[in-house]
Amino acid sequence: MIRVFKTVLTFPRHNCGIPGCSPSKSVRKVLCRNVNSCTEQKFDVIVVGGGHAGTEAACASARMGARTLLLTHKISTIGEMSCNPSFGGIGKGHLMMEVDALDGVCGRICDKTGIHYRMLNRPKGPAVWGPRAQIDRTLYKTEIQREVQNSPNLTVIAGAVEDFILGQCHNPDLDTMKQRCSGVILESGEKVYGESVVLTTGTFLRGMIHIGLEEFPAGRLGDQPAIGLAKSLEDAGFTIARLKTGTPPRLDKRSIDFSKTVEHAPDDPPLPFSYLNTEVWIKPEDQLPCHMTHTNEEVEKIVMETIHLNRHVQQEVKGPRYCPSIESKVLMFKGRRHQIWLEPEGLDSEVIYPQGISCTMPEEHQLRLMQAIPGLEKAAIVKPGYGVEYDFMDPRQLKPTLETIKIQNLFFAGQINGTTGYEEAAAQGIIAGINAAAKVQGKPPFTVDRTEGYIGVLIDDLITQGTNEPYRMFTSRSEFRLYLRPDNADKRLTAKGYDIGCVSPTRYNHTLQQYKEVEEAIDKLKSTVKYMQQWNKLLQLPMSSNPKPYSAFQLLAVPGNTVEKIAMAMPEIFKDLHLNRQLCHKVFAEGLYAQELEEQMSQIEELQKEEQLLLPENIDYLRLNEISMEIRIKLDDARPASIAAASRIPGVTPLALLKLLQFVKRALNKPQSAGTLPLESI
Repeated sequence: MIRVFKTVLTFPRHNCGIPGCSPSKSVRKVLCRNVNSCTEQKFDVIVVGGGHAGTEAACASARMGARTLLLTHKISTIGEMSCNPSFGGIGKGHLMMEVDALDGVCGRICDKTGIHYRMLNRPKGPAVWGPRAQIDRTLYKTEIQREVQNSPNLTVIAGAVEDFILGQCHNPDLDTMKQRCSGVILESGEKVYGESVVLTTGTFLRGMIHIGLEEFPAGRLGDQPAIGLAKSLEDAGFTIARLKTGTPPRLDKRSIDFSKTVEHAPDDPPLPFSYLNTEVWIKPEDQLPCHMTHTNEEVEKIVMETIHLNRHVQQEVKGPRYCPSIESKVLMFKGRRHQIWLEPEGLDSEVIYPQGISCTMPEEHQLRLMQAIPGLEKAAIVKPGYGVEYDFMDPRQLKPTLETIKIQNLFFAGQINGTTGYEEAAAQGIIAGINAAAKVQGKPPFTVDRTEGYIGVLIDDLITQGTNEPYRMFTSRSEFRLYLRPDNADKRLTAKGYDIGCVSPTRYNHTLQQYKEVEEAIDKLKSTVKYMQQWNKLLQLPMSSNPKPYSAFQLLAVPGNTVEKIAMAMPEIFKDLHLNRQLCHKVFAEGLYAQELEEQMSQIEELQKEEQLLLPENIDYLRLNEISMEIRIKLDDARPASIAAASRIPGVTPLALLKLLQFVKRALNKPQSAGTLPLESI
């Protein structure tokens, strides 16, 4: 029989004061009352997996009005933070803000459950700031389950999916589409029908855990892997490969000597992730600190002594390059000290997560390793570190909507596509959920372009280039970083999300009002003009001989100036503007990058306008030195007929397209010798 959640979900009292979190009494609701009701009725969208991709996909589909079923191994692990107790970071924080702009759930939940908020990369410009928070692991899971069970149109049952219900493809978009998915078959053999299916399996596809030389099947410590489902995907003809990742041992907080570590305080005041919130649930003074320590020569010695006892490290399967195990760090960077962040797992938790030292050696040697680190000499391990190896699908088998190119109405999201991290999973989940519902409702596909968001960068990288290691988001992956900032994801994506139906009228109207206020503030700043000597005196700036007049908006590009500083110096004009922290930040970023943004936006518009420009047949792509050799070879092999055709070549970036477009325009405006384009302008 299907393992259906028949008991009652109860939630502890929690009154955080955040909008949308009104329940202060225990919430009680049965998610699925009858086994047969779930197998007999037909859903619009079935989401398989209750992790970060699955919860975003299910909630997005339900928000669009689609009858949605969330199928998961265990109800109790919905929203589980399997690895680190944190969200966000550089690049990852951008993804979170974009998910929130589309009315996603993870940002709002983090605003209700964070215990240490910090903006990373502050010494640099706001375009590359990284909002990040340590999260109370237990509270997060409680709140995400509350969100799921309070979502209209969303049903949840516990069950293991073994196979798909496949039939003849109707009106295929691609020649590669031969079959259509119309539901799933459970471990019991019972069938659940749905118009679209979203698969978010995480590390569970033929998952295998390694601790030392010991290995056993599991998708996560204590949870069984998905063996049958992996075989079904293989039988369907998908290209499958293996990846691996790892997690560090958890430590008993009471066994750590924090006096030997460096304390790092959170931000005061903390900044929320969600655009709907002006503050987070916790008071600044109630936040918990993090601590930092380092590895040493003894750590390196222990790693080298135990390599032969470590099956995970010896394997050729690729792991995360940007979050490697301590074994990988020692092998790659001998003689170097490595930072270890001691992160609290909750307000009432005695568990510490040592970020930066994931390891898979035998448990007794993990203890030796920990106790060789300053501050951890008496450390006690609560749970050992381990590695997990799992199947993933080559993401080049996906469309930009995350629908597969082989099976119609089947979508993949999360680690199944070769990514790593909660944020990358959530970003894919919301796009897959939106498109799964849109397909059922007869709406056009919903995609985010590289010029519109980091979500677009993420998906474009995956479906055009694929990956042979766990993919992680960085700001350096985007060609338009000054435009794709954490502060303006709502400006870029909320209206688009509202048009497709995944953004509520409340959020949409909130965004319209906020940007009306932004424009009003910018207009006031632009209309307030003084000579530089006057500004110097008013704002106590270093004296300058510059005779030109400057607007207050232009002053934002001068180091040391802020909207708050200008507003407080001229209260008769700006009144209480300085008290609106969120508004001031948005206006400041617009002013700081005004000149560069104008150039970047013109580049984006030029690309969009000239998409249909035909390319001369005689271009010598190999001589386009402004473009990387890798992309030149791709262009030379494909010989695209237009800029639009060039944009569809896997791995050709918008920046390369822009360089190609500029070259063709220059070349066409110059006298040409017979048979070739002039290349002296390169």
